[in-house]
Amino acid sequence: MAYGDVTLVVDERDDLVYTRAALQAHRPEEGRVTVQPTPASGSPAALAHDMLYTLGKRLAPGPNSPDVQLDSVDEAWLAAAAWAVATGVRHVVVPRAHLLTVQRVDQLLAWRELTGVQLTLLWQKAPRGMPSALARVERRISGREPFEALLAEPGPLPVRPSFPPGGTTDTEPAAVSVVPRPSSNVQPRGAHTASMMPGRRAQPCAGAMSTAQLIQAAPATEVASVDAAALAVLAHPLIAGALSVLAFTQASLGSLRFIRDLDITGDVSVIKLHGVGHRRCPLYAVPVWARPLLAGARAHHRLVSHLPTDSVFAPVVFAEARHLRAHVGLLPRLNLPPSAHTFACEL
Repeated sequence: MAYGDVTLVVDERDDLVYTRAALQAHRPEEGRVTVQPTPASGSPAALAHDMLYTLGKRLAPGPNSPDVQLDSVDEAWLAAAAWAVATGVRHVVVPRAHLLTVQRVDQLLAWRELTGVQLTLLWQKAPRGMPSALARVERRISGREPFEALLAEPGPLPVRPSFPPGGTTDTEPAAVSVVPRPSSNVQPRGAHTASMMPGRRAQPCAGAMSTAQLIQAAPATEVASVDAAALAVLAHPLIAGALSVLAFTQASLGSLRFIRDLDITGDVSVIKLHGVGHRRCPLYAVPVWARPLLAGARAHHRLVSHLPTDSVFAPVVFAEARHLRAHVGLLPRLNLPPSAHTFACEL
C-alpha cells in the first residue's frame, strides 16, 4: 500500500539545516506543526502525547492523574486527532523519524489516515533498515531546496468528520446571529420546547440551529482569562468541552448528559442545554474562548461515528464521571457548579 500525502525526506548525513528548517516551519496559525518525538520514552502512547503537547495541550501529572485514560494508545491518538481537526491542522512535520519504533510509525500513519493531514517525516540516516510501512511511501525527496519548497506548500484542506447517511440538517455549519438579552437570569423566550401534559409523551427536542432561528440565546457567564486559559490546555477534548460549558453557562453537571451534537450550531456560536423531560431547554451564546474547546469535543464525537442525536459528553459523564470530577477538583477557582459530591448524587 502506498500512503498518499505522506512524504519521506531522506537526510543521510543528518544535516542540521533540515532540523532547523523543520523547527522554523512550526506555525500553528497557518495549520502547520512540527512534532518532536520524546527520545527514549517507553510509554506506548508517548508519540500521541508529543502530538498533544505540540497542539498546546498539557496532561495532568501524577500517578492518579485525571488524564490517566489518555495513557491508552487509542484514546491518546483519538484526542490528538480531534484537536488537529478542530484547529485546522493541515501539515505535520516529524523530525528524527528514524528513531521511531515500528509500532509508533504505524500509529502515526493510522492517525494521518484518520485526520487527512499532510505528513512529512525526516529520516535522518541511511535508509537501510527502514520499516516496511515507510518503504512503501511513494513520495520521497532529498536535498535542501525541495524540502524547503515542501514546507512552503499550504497543505491539503483539513478533513472534517462527517456523519453517516441520514444526518440532520441541524448539523450543517451555519452562521447564527446571537442577540444578548439584558440579563442572564432571564429565561430565553420559547425555551419550553416540548409538551409535558399528563399522559402525553414529549416530542424530540429540536437542535440548536432550528431553535436559534426562533429565539434569542442567553449571554454567557463571564469567565476570567486565566481560567479560560486553564481550560484551553486540558488534553482530553470531551473534558475541556464539558468544563467550558459548565463555566460559561453555570449549569449543573448533570445537564451534560443531554447535550447532543445537534445542540451545537455549525459555527459553534450557540449551544442548547436540556432539562429532564425537556421542560427547560435554554440557548446560550458560546464565548469566543470556548469555541475551539467545543469544536474539539464535537470532532472527538464525530471521529468515532456517533449520530447527531447521541450525547456528546456521555463517555466522560457516565461511569461515575471520575475523570471529569478529578479535573473539577484541580480547578477550584473556576467555581464550577455544583460540587463533585453533588454530581455523584445526580448520577
